[in-house]
Amino acid sequence: MPATAEAPYRILLVEDDPGDALLVEELLADTGLEPILRWKKTLADALTEIGRQAPDVVLLDLHLPDVSGVPAVGAVQNACPTAAVVVLTGLAESRAATQAVASGAQDYLVKGQVEPDLLSRVLRYAIQRKQAEHANAELLENRIHAQENARLERGLLPAPLLRSPEVVVTSRYLPGRQRALLGGDFLDVVQTADGRVHAVIGDVSGHGPDEAALGVLLRITWRALTLAGHRGVELMSLLEEVLVAERPRSDMFTTCATVVLDPETDLATVTLAGHHPPLLCADGTAREMDAALGIALGIMPGHGVWRPTESHLPGVDALLLYTDGLIEGHTGRGRRRLGTSGLIDLVSGVSETDADGLLDHLVTTAQHLNAGRHADDLAVLHLAWSAPGTLPAQRGR
Repeated sequence: MPATAEAPYRILLVEDDPGDALLVEELLADTGLEPILRWKKTLADALTEIGRQAPDVVLLDLHLPDVSGVPAVGAVQNACPTAAVVVLTGLAESRAATQAVASGAQDYLVKGQVEPDLLSRVLRYAIQRKQAEHANAELLENRIHAQENARLERGLLPAPLLRSPEVVVTSRYLPGRQRALLGGDFLDVVQTADGRVHAVIGDVSGHGPDEAALGVLLRITWRALTLAGHRGVELMSLLEEVLVAERPRSDMFTTCATVVLDPETDLATVTLAGHHPPLLCADGTAREMDAALGIALGIMPGHGVWRPTESHLPGVDALLLYTDGLIEGHTGRGRRRLGTSGLIDLVSGVSETDADGLLDHLVTTAQHLNAGRHADDLAVLHLAWSAPGTLPAQRGR
């Protein structure tokens, strides 16, 4: 615990000369600091004492029976990185004192030239500088870790894998955790060699780093299995096996929806595992797709029932897939939630004609209505298709 106005300084004096030790004790008595003073004659005894209770400051003689010079400073710092070190030197040891400060000591005192006011000031400043140094080091370490985590999370975000320009992928992804790039929600899109577009969106129960890691794992697993040719019920079963094997807690489950879209025939096959059906969007309106519901992954491992639903989508411009974070927020000061019907109203009432504008409108409006009362991960995936060669390959952020 750092020294405060209510807690006296814990001072460890490391000095082999009893006369010098007595002088330091008398000087401390005149400072008004009322410190808790411990005295050791050797570095070995001092390190043992530090192991029992960390001091706020160590008054360290540079010439001890078991060590001499600057190495003593390093030994004390290694044993107690949070303690300030003030070196005690003789008149002819100014160079050694300077080297000690360069090695990490906060200050030095020359024996025989110390007054109570000087000793009090040096001890206070040394402790304050050490605390500031330690806080800055922690801040820098946290900043480095945050940058590393951000780079890692950016690398784990999906990039749609499309082979042709007939389908446009637009997405929004917002984790509920503060200062995070990833949450438990996940989405992905790939196009296989037969031209079919495969999409997934999912939501791992809970909000934290474990859920985010599991969401990334399931997304990558889904992509690998899809590219390997697994579809429908078999794909859901394999995803559930991976979920059960990798989840850190047995109560964790995942909802997800998969879509297989053939842009040439407007045929879509949807498989739901405890997830909302996609919305069918056309001419500025939206309606919920009629698809068979299935149990979420991990609820009853090995006993899940999923029924792929095939639908022809003539006249449909796009599919909109989303997670709970978009619709579970409130719609104002009351307790009413936005829900699927509210989302459909938002889609139908928007004047934006492009997917980017639509998704920005949906996300910002839902957040505004909710007014920060419901912080959940949020993922939205918009799949649009048209005649071959008329659209760019992908967009999203």
